[in-house]
Amino acid sequence: MKRVLIILLTGLLVFSLAACKSKEDKKDSTENKTTEKQTSAEEKKPEKEESSVKDSVELLETVWNSYKEDEKFAIGGGDMTEENMRMDAPGKYGLEDTEALDATLGFPAGSVGKIDDAASIMHMMNANTFTCGVFRVKNASDLDSLTTELKEHIMQRQWMCGFPDKLVILTVDNYIVSFFGANDIVDTFKGKVTAAYSSAKTVCEEPLSE
Repeated sequence: MKRVLIILLTGLLVFSLAACKSKEDKKDSTENKTTEKQTSAEEKKPEKEESSVKDSVELLETVWNSYKEDEKFAIGGGDMTEENMRMDAPGKYGLEDTEALDATLGFPAGSVGKIDDAASIMHMMNANTFTCGVFRVKNASDLDSLTTELKEHIMQRQWMCGFPDKLVILTVDNYIVSFFGANDIVDTFKGKVTAAYSSAKTVCEEPLSE
């Protein structure tokens, strides 16, 4: 009788262990599937999107090309070098001559190291009627402080040949778009930038007149 009881208990124990193992295997299988799903989801999750704009010239060209012919005015683009100077179109502005970058576009010379690309357009008759500079910021962490510095630098500058009416600074992804001039031209340009780029944000819109 004792022997029979031992055999029965042993059988129950084996059955119990087998059942536990089956549950554990099932649990492990479920956990593995969950982990695989999570890993798969993470792999499919898109990385942080970078700006689709190739460079500063492209950004300005996109905006300028959205103007109708009767909206356009005479402009020159780029810096004074033969390589970059353009008529009736935006042009690349070199970063080597920091004094010219400051004098023409109002970008603080001491912070040129924080950008790696620039472009410009300027009214052919008078720079104070309209001037725009676009600057690509190297590190996103510098974007806010650089826009603030740029605003303060332009607001404090000494103007020649009259005051522009207004200064506007926008950001488009990692680009700063800064422009000043006559109210109607500045307002139209701002509308063109925001229409062309859904990511455009207004950082500054301040009067400059005396």
